[in-house]
Amino acid sequence: MNIYGIVPPMTTPFAADESVDENLLRAEVEHLVAVAGVHGLAVGGSTGEGHTLSTDELRQLVGAAVDVAAGRVPIIAGIIVDSTRQAIEKARALADLEVAALQVTPVHYLFRPSDETMFRHFAALAEAAAQPVIVYNVVPWSYCSPALLDKMLREIDGLVGVKQSAGDLKLLADLLLRSADAGLIMSAVDALLYPSFALGAHGAIAAILSAAPELCVQLWDAAQAGDQAAALELHGRLLPLWDAIMADNLPANVKTALALQGRPAGLPRMPMPASSPQQREAIQAALVLAGML
Repeated sequence: MNIYGIVPPMTTPFAADESVDENLLRAEVEHLVAVAGVHGLAVGGSTGEGHTLSTDELRQLVGAAVDVAAGRVPIIAGIIVDSTRQAIEKARALADLEVAALQVTPVHYLFRPSDETMFRHFAALAEAAAQPVIVYNVVPWSYCSPALLDKMLREIDGLVGVKQSAGDLKLLADLLLRSADAGLIMSAVDALLYPSFALGAHGAIAAILSAAPELCVQLWDAAQAGDQAAALELHGRLLPLWDAIMADNLPANVKTALALQGRPAGLPRMPMPASSPQQREAIQAALVLAGML
């Protein structure tokens, strides 16, 4: 797979009529790969409003990203659904595309499956999918424990990694201690990328990477080189930006951060509103503080 390092979860640009603006997506792929120097891209995740995408739209976006990337970096496709049947349907729709892995959330509508049924869900998906599967461990009320994730990594063929999303760095540390030898462990703890990398995370797939890709690549490089002073300085520049973005309507706020930097990102899909004037002002101030404007 060669998945590692800085893998921004791309926003999905929607036009005023809520159609996908593929041209904006293609331009952003080229910027992230050729200018920012990222190590991979994730399409259709939560930052990309993947829960709102039809199967055809997801295929369109992933296909466009694969086309523009042209093998320069791996592409990860997001699947955010509420049943095993839906997950398999979307996975099969992507089977012929050059996708490095599928990033799949646990089901999340109103209930949490038992550990046994969660295991069976991912086992069935991994068996049916043409590409490897990464668990996107993000849903608070449907969370997979480090013990369950470790069991799935070691016992399900085709399940190859975890994107660990939580404000609690202890959960990431527990998972790395248990499972760093069993699969890919990517951090989605946006505010704590620096300690995530210091703990041994294989990389990150997190919204802040899309808003500030160049700084995040620099942070990864500094951490890998053991330059703790540089890594800490970059952490200090990134944290206020994350604080400004992470308020309500996160995908809309990431789009605002992109637009302020001259990277048009379209509109959010209803019913999510665009960033408020106050949010936009805070994001702009944080970008200035980070030296990005």
